[in-house]
Parts: sequence; C-alpha cells; structure tokens
Amino acid sequence: MRNSNRNRSPHIRRKNKSEKVVNGLNDTATCPLGDSLASTVALIQEALGNSPDVIIRKMADGKVVVSYIDNLIDPKLLSELMGNLENMIQAGGAVISSERLADSMNAGSVKLASTERELLAGMLGGGTAIILDGAAGGMVVSIPGGARRSVEEPSSQTVIRGPKEGFTEDLSTNLSLLRKRLRTPDLRFENRIIGSYTQTRVVVAYIRGIAYPPVVEEVLKRLDAIDADSILESGYIEEYIQDRSFTPFPTILNTERPDAAAGGLLEGQVSILIDGSPFVLVCPVTFFKFFQSSEDYYQRYDISSFLRNIRLFSFLVAMLLPSLYIAVTTFHPEMLPATLLISIAAQREGTPLPALLEAMLMEITFEVIREAGVRMPRVVGPAISIVGALVLGQAAVQAGLVSAAMVIIVSFTAIANFVIPTFSMSASVRLIRFGLMFMAGTFGLYGILAGVIPVLMHLVSLQSFGVPYFLPIAPLSWSNMKDVFIRLPWPKIKKRPEFISPLNQVRQGSRPEEGQTKP
Repeated sequence: MRNSNRNRSPHIRRKNKSEKVVNGLNDTATCPLGDSLASTVALIQEALGNSPDVIIRKMADGKVVVSYIDNLIDPKLLSELMGNLENMIQAGGAVISSERLADSMNAGSVKLASTERELLAGMLGGGTAIILDGAAGGMVVSIPGGARRSVEEPSSQTVIRGPKEGFTEDLSTNLSLLRKRLRTPDLRFENRIIGSYTQTRVVVAYIRGIAYPPVVEEVLKRLDAIDADSILESGYIEEYIQDRSFTPFPTILNTERPDAAAGGLLEGQVSILIDGSPFVLVCPVTFFKFFQSSEDYYQRYDISSFLRNIRLFSFLVAMLLPSLYIAVTTFHPEMLPATLLISIAAQREGTPLPALLEAMLMEITFEVIREAGVRMPRVVGPAISIVGALVLGQAAVQAGLVSAAMVIIVSFTAIANFVIPTFSMSASVRLIRFGLMFMAGTFGLYGILAGVIPVLMHLVSLQSFGVPYFLPIAPLSWSNMKDVFIRLPWPKIKKRPEFISPLNQVRQGSRPEEGQTKP
C-alpha cells in the first residue's frame, strides 16, 4: 500500500518524527544515485522545486546533461567547460566514463558525486553538475561566480596613513588578501561548513609555528560544536564561540582590514573568515587591543602613543562624565569652585527636571538621532543628524527643559565615544554609561564607585580563549607593557606578546633554529 503522504499537498505535508534534516535534505539524500539519466534529472528538478534559475542543458543527443544554477557560476568558465566537454565527447565516442571525464577535465575543481546530497551541495556552492546516461552518480565541476563587490576602502575602520584595502563578502578574495600580505608557506587555512541550510564556508587562518596549537584546537572545537541551520554573518559565529554570552564587553575582535588581521596572525592570533561577511574575527584578544588602531604601527611611535592614550582617556570620559556631572551637581556641589557652582545653579534655576532625568532625556534623544542617521539614506543621514542635534539642543535650552551645561556634557561624551576605534567596544560603553548615570543619580559618588567596582571585577574575571582579558594589568606583566599604553619604536619591539602564544617569540634579530621553539 502506498504511503498516504504522497496524496497530500506538498504545502501541508509533515515530516516524519524520525526524519532527520541535514544540509536542507532528509536522510534519503544519502542514498546512492542510480544510473538512469532521466531519474537523476527529475530528482534535481524536484529537490530544487523546478526553480527557473536551475538550468539543464542536454548534449550528445541527450546522453549527457549539464545542470547548474544561474548567477552562481562564472559564465566564461562555463563556456570553456562546455567547449572542452563537447570536444571530449566527440573524441571519446558515445560511451565515456565519469572517472575518465574527471581525469581529463581541467576547468576548475572536479569531484565525483555519488549521492543526491553531494550533487545538490556542489550545485548550490557554485558548481556545474555533469551527468552521464548509464553511469551511476555524476560529477560537479566547481566554477563559482556571480555578483561580487570589488575591494574597497573599509568604511568602519578608516586610517589616514596605511593600506586602503578592505575585506569583501567573497571568501576567496579575503583569503587572497591575506596571502598577499603573508607570503609564507606556514600560513594555514582550516575549512569548515556550518549551517544546515546556508552551508556557510568558515575558514580558520593561523601561522604554523607562531599560533599556539591549543588555541587553534579550541577554536576548531568550538566551531565544530555549532549546530545551527543558518550562519549569515560573522556575528553569528562570534556569539557561538565566545567564552561568555552575558557580558557587555566583546571578547573577540572583528576587523574589516586585511593588514590588521595579518598583524594579528603575526602575533600568534587566530583569524576566522566567514563567507558572506566582510568582517573577520580575531582571537584571542585582550581589553587593550580594542583601543589600538592599525595606524598606530604606521605613524611615529611618539604620535601613536599619544593618540592611544587619548583613546583610553576618551573611554573613561564616555563612560563616567555624565554620571560625574549628575553626582556632583545633585549630591556634592561643594566639590565645585564657587564661580562654576553659581554659573551652573543659574542655568538650572529654570529647568523643571532633576539632573538625572535631564541627562537621561538628552542621552536617549542623542541615541535616537544617531540611530536615525545610521538608518536614513546615506545622502541625507549626516545632515539629519547634525541639524537634528543642533535644532533640538538649542530649542531645548531656550525652552528651559535642559541647561546649557548638560548639552555640553552630552555632546562631549558623544564625541569621546566616537574616538574609540572599535564599534563593539564603543557600544559597550554606551550601555554601561546608562547604568552608572542611574547609580550616580541615586547614591552620588558612592553609587559611581558601586557601579565601577563590579565592572572592574567583571573585566578581571573575563577570558578570551584562555587568555586573561585584562592582561597585562591583571595579572600584572611588565614584559608585555611595550605595546599597551605606549608603543615603543620598532627596533625596540624584538619579541611578540608572550601571553598570546609562547611559540617563536623573536620578531627580529636572531631566531631559534628549526625545532628549537618553546613548547
């Protein structure tokens, strides 16, 4: 008796409880393909829903079928493949084996596909399926193509002096950008496929002999443990593999710059590249890595050190300035000079709101304006942000809703927040700032201390793939201070940071012989 599920509409058909879905296909997709050309073609059409972008071309009087998905393959390579295939069929006669065709084919990577899953996965990955009548299975020739964004200047991490190339959404392009900068045979790429439906390629990059093997193994272990149906961006991977989920601070660095990723690899870090994302993940990292810019290593050491400390100072300003203003004006006015106190009191005389609500109102208003500027079209977004901030700020002061001093505090806080070079860290500061403002408006300076101390304790307790997050401050390591608050001149930085990897510490000068690296 036939299965009653066949008589049901495909839109309401339910999966059997024992039917397992892997890579978008059920267990029957692992069954070997038969030697009937018509059945294999019908299987492809049914599996892909008779989609109009699935092209099926017949050759040699219908004894050879070439099938591919339009706009996922390179047209030039497809034309070359079809020409070579036609010539080989004419020279080899009506009967030709898949193995012989695979051995003779030179247009890209050729793999034999013996199951439905292998055949469809190859086509969905930018391959062309070649099926012969009377031969079990088929072949997939990889000729990926389609629309790709060219290499452009990074939009999120700009520099004045330094390379202007940025990663793109194409994984092959990103791998070539790393290869171009690291021309060493020790550069290693470990490939993974994650996501049962998206089949996203994820590549782990590291330099053999510099990267610490336990860290590399831990990264691969966490990637292999991901069991998800989709990976659409690097943010998915970051949340899956980070040490802690519930923390406002990022423990994995994301960068859009190939030179920054290459610099991390040379220090022993591991890079994770995701197909479809221009942002590459770098780990392990410490807290102070988020305040370092690629330009720090291209400018003179004194200017770089000064700018790095400016960023750290801006971090403290962005986190503490509004809460300090609220605490001092509300609970500790005696800490201000008399002239400044009189000026602030005169400004606040007509304002109806307490300092806490006044600051919250201004901060939330600025966050709304910033989000509107990001979501608006690029042509009008900056204009709306600037005009909105000026008009609303001036109107609020004239209407007596807020004081002029509060507008200055919020504006300077926002500017200091933009100084932080990494967006993920600047977003963390924005969240912490609201909590400290509430504590300051409730308990004054004691509330700020009660909020800052748990934040410091949390920073000290964090780790990034086994590396303490607050190194080299906690635990204290004087040997790793050469590239934290100041950057020494390049001739003085002779060793790599030992807390990332204990292997091959020497950057310049005499290097250990082969096999003499520290285990």
